[in-house]
Amino acid sequence: MGDICEVEYGTRVVQARDGGTIYPVYGGGGATFMMDTFNREDRVVVSRFAMSPKCTRLVAGKFFLNDSGLTLKSTNSVLSQEYLDSYILSINDKIYTLGRGLAQKNLKVEDLLKLRIYVPSQQQQNVIVSELSNLNKLIAIKKKQIEDLETLTQSIFYEMFGDPVVNEKNWKVKKLGEISTLISNGNTPKGGSDVYVEKGYLFLRSQNVWKNRLELDDVAFIDAPTHAKLKKSILMHNDLLITKTGRINTENSSLGRTALFEGEDGSANINGHVYLVRLKKGMMHKFVLYILISNAYRELIRKTCVGGIDKRQLNRNHIEDFPIIFPPIDLQREYVKRVEIIEHQKSLLNSTVKDLETLLASRMQYWFD
Repeated sequence: MGDICEVEYGTRVVQARDGGTIYPVYGGGGATFMMDTFNREDRVVVSRFAMSPKCTRLVAGKFFLNDSGLTLKSTNSVLSQEYLDSYILSINDKIYTLGRGLAQKNLKVEDLLKLRIYVPSQQQQNVIVSELSNLNKLIAIKKKQIEDLETLTQSIFYEMFGDPVVNEKNWKVKKLGEISTLISNGNTPKGGSDVYVEKGYLFLRSQNVWKNRLELDDVAFIDAPTHAKLKKSILMHNDLLITKTGRINTENSSLGRTALFEGEDGSANINGHVYLVRLKKGMMHKFVLYILISNAYRELIRKTCVGGIDKRQLNRNHIEDFPIIFPPIDLQREYVKRVEIIEHQKSLLNSTVKDLETLLASRMQYWFD
């Protein structure tokens, strides 16, 4: 690749120096804040530092690339830029294996440029790019529809109840600790990842807990003896899960994400980066969930958390003190009923997105393997 490509590094930027609100700032970990200037458009970004398994991403539209990411530019007329970007996405796993380091993987660019790339005819490149581009556009449309439904959920909440933190409608308020029987984080079992097994009890980590959903593609499992030793963090049906640590200025901040565990009693456990919140009997679990994932709570969490610039943390007392509004139970039920209809539509769209992403991965494998 080094024979027909060159590396374009991003530019270091610590904060939105111009106070902009137009172009997202991207790095290796996704979008952080916004700026009024851009330096890239419709490109694939490769992570340089603290690489995650998803170390390449297609960023549509104009954006500002910071120094934690890089792009590759074609320097030979035989290689189209669009084909090069598609190829980079297809070798995400291979690029991730190039990462070096124990605490965090960092990319050595010289290793990236040593990778080989098959360059078909220009006509064939155009065929490949056209097919993959159409699939990516369709996926983007479905994801936008999901975002619109999430916005609708928030709009209905604010229409019915107002801001759950400001509480301008003067609903009764209780602390989360008052309406819970247990608030606790898990533990990392002795031996760490060495004790994971192929099948057993689900062991949920922060990468599994997202906003209003659990992602189990990268889930770990522990055996029965390990599960029993971690008895204080054994999950029950309808436990709320809240991530404890993470960066706050990323596209999908890993701090304070909340999801509902809807599995069977005793079928899962959590590690030390996740809190469980077990509500008292009679509470509307989903209503409390929607409060905790609201935009207002996103800002409250950022004001509440402690720690350094790069990594923040929610302590247990922070979570115990979270204010929870209490409108009449009939209103809570009405809201949950309306939102469950929207959630069903989102579920169908998410299923479609997964099918399209599977098809995209299959076609990339067909063209590039």
